[in-house]
Amino acid sequence: MRSIWKGHIRFSLVTIPIRIYNAVDTTEQAIRFNQLHKDDNGAVGYDKKCKKCGKVLTTEEIVKGYQFEPEQYVIVSPEDFDKIKLKSTKVIEIEGFIDAGEVHPSLYESPYFAGPDGTVAAKTYSLLSQALKASGKVGIGKVVLRDREEVVMISPLDGGLILYKLRHPNEVRKMDDVPQLEHKEANKDELKLSINLVESMASTLKDIDLTDRYSDALREMIEGKIAGKEVVAGAEEEKPVVDIMTALKQSIEKTKANKKPMEKAKGEKKAAAEAAPAGKRKQKVA
Repeated sequence: MRSIWKGHIRFSLVTIPIRIYNAVDTTEQAIRFNQLHKDDNGAVGYDKKCKKCGKVLTTEEIVKGYQFEPEQYVIVSPEDFDKIKLKSTKVIEIEGFIDAGEVHPSLYESPYFAGPDGTVAAKTYSLLSQALKASGKVGIGKVVLRDREEVVMISPLDGGLILYKLRHPNEVRKMDDVPQLEHKEANKDELKLSINLVESMASTLKDIDLTDRYSDALREMIEGKIAGKEVVAGAEEEKPVVDIMTALKQSIEKTKANKKPMEKAKGEKKAAAEAAPAGKRKQKVA
């Protein structure tokens, strides 16, 4: 794993040398398509063309500019960026520790792993991870990543530290802005059945199938076209419209029916184990 940033975490008088790594595996990417010329399948290039004079530009001919008036720009050079001296360019200064529950999930953005930079840092790094886990707190600080100062949250994870870039609360719209959002008092019977359905479908994340079925179907379609096969559209299942009470009752019954074979199998396995001779049970445990 290759680091993308090297610096320090600092809080009060404690400094920990760290490296930051991408937590997202970029090799797990979606299928990519190329733009082609319809007549001859020629690849369509991305021309960096000036909208004013029409000239195709080289990288050296492109500069960054900030528009302060219509058609009026101030040019900012790489040297200008270098003159901006913020201590957070190489230091994540933790401003304070807060309860993890204070950070709303809508503020989470990109995750990054943080690892100790060198064996000397490993002990203090591990100490911070354990302290955060034991206290239920997370650290909030700032760091410059890719020419922008970001607010980050530092949290313990599997014996290490994970950083989340956080959106500023002002960037997130309010739920009240959603059109046609009205509070409707729930019918007590419907609410009771809804809770029963939720509880009957209770599971864990590792037991839920998160397979990207669309990518699998897309890859199958492409492979079929490569092999010269005709692509046949799958028939979309039409489901009858039923009233909410009927739908809830039928859903609960369906969920119970799906769970019975699994529970029955577990029960039979347990009964067989209990019925086994004591000597065999001991031998199995040993």
